[in-house]
Amino acid sequence: MYHDIDTIANYDYLLPIEKIAKFPLSNRDDAKLLHFDGKRTSQTFFQQLPEILPRNALLVFNNTKVIKARLNFLKKTGAKIEILCLQPHTPSNFEKALLQNETVEWICMVGNLKKWKEEVINSTIIVKDSKLNVYAKIKERLQDSLIIKFWWDNKLVTFAEIVDVMGQMPIPPYLERESCESDKERYQTIYSKYDGSVAAPTAGLHFTENLLKKLSKKGIKMVEITLHVGAGTFKPIKSPKISEHIMHSERFELSIETLKHIIEHSGPIIAVGTTSVRTLESLYILGIKLAQKENFLKIEQWDGLKYKSNKPYKELFSNIIDYFQDLSIETINAETSLMIVPGFKPKVISGLITNFHQPHSTLLLLLAALVGNEWKTNYQYALDNDFRFLSYGDSSFWEF
Repeated sequence: MYHDIDTIANYDYLLPIEKIAKFPLSNRDDAKLLHFDGKRTSQTFFQQLPEILPRNALLVFNNTKVIKARLNFLKKTGAKIEILCLQPHTPSNFEKALLQNETVEWICMVGNLKKWKEEVINSTIIVKDSKLNVYAKIKERLQDSLIIKFWWDNKLVTFAEIVDVMGQMPIPPYLERESCESDKERYQTIYSKYDGSVAAPTAGLHFTENLLKKLSKKGIKMVEITLHVGAGTFKPIKSPKISEHIMHSERFELSIETLKHIIEHSGPIIAVGTTSVRTLESLYILGIKLAQKENFLKIEQWDGLKYKSNKPYKELFSNIIDYFQDLSIETINAETSLMIVPGFKPKVISGLITNFHQPHSTLLLLLAALVGNEWKTNYQYALDNDFRFLSYGDSSFWEF
């Protein structure tokens, strides 16, 4: 376990509100790019990324897709109850939950909960040119969330269709604004494929089709994994000790074919975003736990500090492939609540593309684990040079 943990106060910095980007730039790759090569800091623009990346690099993208997870129910009194669907409860699979056509249960956060006094609330929407009544009630109260049961009066309509009509994009609360029409496109990576996130993997928001083509021409290899991002991404660490924070759990998956590509690659592996870092490093721990014949498909919060090994990631990944292929399984599905903090040493990645993160956040701790105190110097550089911060802000590329 992680006994010698630092205090969260060491991962603080002054972030003026005017430095927070409330809206994206007109062009995705016009964002500034801070580059720290391990020794020196420089700045350019994201569209110059092909010139900066090592020619033999492998980029790992998270292809999750953000769902319009904020559902608003308006009461007769005028009070608005906002339900943020975090993850499906019954059924627990995202795809199955979205395809339900009668009733479904989700783990949710609720805004204006004190106004929800009646047992059932409802909203009337138009789906497929017909009126549809959507109902919701609290089924169970959890520690920091609720299980909400939804049902509706047309079995020809799926929950995915309801969300598409009724839902709003779950933009981060620190933007302090309602979502708008442009967020439907811009709070989504261009390579998003699989519904399931309630927060965007924002490091990928800067990529364009043209930029991806340039990277390919430069010989940069690219693979995709899927980690569905939960609302815990927005959850700051409020306890003075990092060890007291409870990390959220997220599902991830990747194909055996993707893992083979990673093993066959001989150059540096660059994670696009913190979610890709957590997936790749969780896979390394998965390999250790598999060798020890433990429950390896669930990576716990402190497993990164608990499980130590000097084995190359390619060896452990090969063992994972052998295990699943023996079972004729072509896709790895697992769960991780891995919290990467100073003291953790990456075993798979040697670089990270990411945005600038909030003070006291698990994302900032992850960066500090990878680059040490260099985050402080470089964040100050970004502040002094008018970089835009957080989800719709500018980008950074860190080599270590």
